[in-house]
Amino acid sequence: MKSPIRVAVTGAAGQIGYALVFRIASGEVFGPDQPVILHLVELPQALGALTGVEMELDDCAFPTLVGIKKGSSDDLQDAFADCNYVLCVGSVPRKAGMERGDLIKVNGPIFVETGEAIQATAAKDVKVLVVGNPCNTNCLIAMHNAPDVPRDRWFAMTRLDQNRALSQIAKQSGAPVSEVKKLAIWGNHSATQFPDFFHAEVNGDPVPEVIENHDWLKGEFIETVQKRGAAIIQARGASSAASAANAALHTLKDIIAPTPEDDIFSAAICSDGSYGIDEGLLFSFPLTTDGTTHSIVQGWEHDEFAQQKIDATLKELREERDTVKDLLK
Repeated sequence: MKSPIRVAVTGAAGQIGYALVFRIASGEVFGPDQPVILHLVELPQALGALTGVEMELDDCAFPTLVGIKKGSSDDLQDAFADCNYVLCVGSVPRKAGMERGDLIKVNGPIFVETGEAIQATAAKDVKVLVVGNPCNTNCLIAMHNAPDVPRDRWFAMTRLDQNRALSQIAKQSGAPVSEVKKLAIWGNHSATQFPDFFHAEVNGDPVPEVIENHDWLKGEFIETVQKRGAAIIQARGASSAASAANAALHTLKDIIAPTPEDDIFSAAICSDGSYGIDEGLLFSFPLTTDGTTHSIVQGWEHDEFAQQKIDATLKELREERDTVKDLLK
């Protein structure tokens, strides 16, 4: 049997955490022959609920789950000790009347502590996925506070946006979602993100050729993807949970398994300067991986419309970076 891997999940008793920990424990992500030890992390006041999650995990009797460690956000160094993967799901949610900049400032110190703890005690091969919003900038803060962890180990989640875009293109084209490929998300996980339909394909054909209503592509499609989270909150009275958890698991699979030759995946990573994006900024790109090393897809050209969208999301991320510059070591 393989040696167990350790996976930490913050906010593990919250809606997203609850929707994903069972699927990690089941072997869905890392395989049926890979033992997993879960490190479940919560705020002190939520540790009672976390005990209930632990009891349910026990009751599932997953063969791949060989251990559970409960941890408190008061001691992240203990919570992340020897972890190979850290999923930062928990963050302070945006409240009524709160501007995005306010949210960034509230979450900033939390992700300073997160980065410091990962630096201090996580496994040397740790990979970090930030889900809690604003995820790009939260990830940037944590990364800067863990300077010994290589920058190619840090990811902020835009797979949910990619999945939303895939679904919309599939519906509009009449094709199954499995036939929609190369649909990248550029930039920030926010209302400025750019779902790039220009380079996407349906059954191998360019989306702008398959979907002739270009006004829909440039208007309603982009707006639907950008504002989908808000629409879900309005519809169900709560934010995306199952779909966000699914996207987090999807991202883990994306980064540990080779990318199919006819496709890409999206995640925000530390920019190397590609496409004129500031080096060091956490920016979502089209990516591929061989299962070990990921790369930004090169050579995609953008027309004036697409470039304006990319410039807008870049501007927002620069502003977010400037808002937290005092937290970046």
